[in-house]
Order: sequence, then structure tokens, then C-alpha cells
Amino acid sequence: MKLINKYLRNLLPYKVASHKIWEVSEEQRRNILKLDWNEATIPPTPLVMKSFKDILNQDDFSFLYPSTHNAQLLNLLAQYCSIDESCVQYFASSDGLHEYLVRMYVSIGDPILILGPTYDNFRLTCESQGGIVHIYEYDDNFELDKEKFVNSIKTINPSLVYICNPNNPTGNLVEDEFIISLLNELSDTVFIIDEAYFEFYGKSLKNEVMKFENLFVTRTFSKAFALANFRAGYLISHPDNIKQVSKIRNAKNISTFTQTAMIAALSDIPYMHNFVQEVHLARKEFSNGLKVLPGIETVFNSEGNFVLVKFIDESTKKKANSLLIENDIFVRNLEHSAKLIQCLRITIGTRAQMQRVLDVLKQV
Repeated sequence: MKLINKYLRNLLPYKVASHKIWEVSEEQRRNILKLDWNEATIPPTPLVMKSFKDILNQDDFSFLYPSTHNAQLLNLLAQYCSIDESCVQYFASSDGLHEYLVRMYVSIGDPILILGPTYDNFRLTCESQGGIVHIYEYDDNFELDKEKFVNSIKTINPSLVYICNPNNPTGNLVEDEFIISLLNELSDTVFIIDEAYFEFYGKSLKNEVMKFENLFVTRTFSKAFALANFRAGYLISHPDNIKQVSKIRNAKNISTFTQTAMIAALSDIPYMHNFVQEVHLARKEFSNGLKVLPGIETVFNSEGNFVLVKFIDESTKKKANSLLIENDIFVRNLEHSAKLIQCLRITIGTRAQMQRVLDVLKQV
């Protein structure tokens, strides 16, 4: 039997969190608070379900491939981003989009630089393609030594640089001005800026894509728009980049359900904004409540829909995590970096939901 791709043989997998929520009955699921994948904790706009009822009544819905060029969706995306349609393209998840970009720019043996600790699935995507991943880590306070970072890029000369901004799981930022300086100085290096949490932060590099052809901004509908199950993402980049990635993009892989859900979500922006505002309020209240608990060392400032919590030691973290699980609350136990061993990442939901988490953590 032919051996599998040698880059997969010893590949360290991306560790997914608990999915107990899909192993229980619908009634039991209602009591579970899933705060481990940074999904929204409320349903999407009611327009989504209304739209589904409409398409399910179409006779040709099931046996035809989905639209491969949804003009309405592209127009709504361009309007939402306040950018020309030639600069946007939609994909079956931002993870899927990242896979296309890695296929475009990474050959066997190519170096890739990731600013971490961060979203670990991108590392997996690069290594499975035969790329050699280098991680440049923030310091212990998750701050960036900019000069050393620039020198690291120049030394490694990577095919691409991946920056999640705001960063997951730390919640911190790399200032737009610094990234723009990188784009200017390192014009032959491709930069992927993952803006999965853009809506909670409010600032973006999307206005720079016409100036810098080495800039790729990726986003998702899984967080603020509450469409995680539909695997919806999109790219903002220079029109020439959009044309190139569209050559290898499998357009029929974005289902009619997904396209319909994206259109519905983009047709009710106020609903999303209301949820984001609730998350902001809940994040502030929850963080303040955590800071007075004796078992917690640090609650890091966050610009995403989550907070990173560092406990006084690993034992206390494990105790807190176990107690949360006993109460049907699932958070992310982080272990893929030594800097995160004492940390839990907790998704922020509504104020009522976060009070439930706080009440449990007070027992620790």
C-alpha cells in the first residue's frame, strides 16, 4: 500500500474542544453553555430561518448544485465592507479560504512565520502542505517586540506571514500602523491578516488592499453573525489576488443554505450590532468579576468575544475547568503553548450567561 503524504505522518493535529453538545438530546443541549470555540451564544437573525423556509419550497433545491456566482451575496459583502466588489470573494469558511491561500503560496520546504500563540489550525494547514512553520511568540505579557519581529521576518524570509488580529486566544492587538509598515518594507512577503473578530474590535485593514497586493484580509461569519454551523467566510484583497484565488476556489462547495444564511445576516446588520454591544457589556462585567477572585492571576484585556484567564497555577486551572464541566459549561483548556499552560479561554456570551459562569468560578 502506498504510504500517505510524508508531511502527514508525524503531523501534530489541531486539538478540537469538547463537542458533548452534539452527543446529548435537544432538551439536554439547552442547558449546556458552550464557550470553547468562540461561537455566538445566541441564534442568528430570524431572517435566516425565514429564508430557509422559502428555499425549501423550491422544487430544484436539492438536486442542483448551488449558485457558483451569487451576485446578490457579493454585492451585500461589498456594501458591508464599503469596498468594490472586485475586492471580495466568499468561501466555505475562513479555514477553507486559508487552505486555498496556502496552496497558492506555499511549496514543499517553504518557511512560514506565524505570530503566536494563536489559532493553531493555520499551523496544521501549512505543515500538511509541506511548509516549515516558524512561530514567533509574544512575550509573557503577550506584547510584541516589533524590532525583533521584523528581524525575524527578514531572517526567515517566509513565503507568508500569518497574524490573527485581534489575536486568538490572547485578545491582544497588533496596531494597524505597524502592519502597514510591514507591508511597505516587506513588499515581497505575503501577509494574511485574520480578522475573524473584526466586528468586536471595529477596525480593519481592508482599506489598504488596493495599495498593497501582498495583503490578504480574511473574515468569518462564525462569530458576530452567529453562523458557525454554515461554514461561511470571505476574503478582502486586491482584485488581482481575488482573480488568482478564484482559479482554484471550488465555487460549488458553498451550499445554498450557506449562501442564503449569509445574505440574510447581511440584510440585518442591526441585529448583529446589538449582539456585539451585548458582548462588550458582558465582557466588561465578567472581566471585572473575575479580577477579584483569589485563584486568578491575570484577566487579559481582549478585543474579541472571549477573554484569556490565567490562574495562579495549573492545578487551580484544572480544578476550575473540571468544576465548569460538572456544571455543563465548556471553555477552552489551552495547552499548545507553554505560555498558556495556566490559562483558560472563555467565550463571552450574554450578561446572564456570563453571570452563570462567574457563579461557578466563585466556588473555586
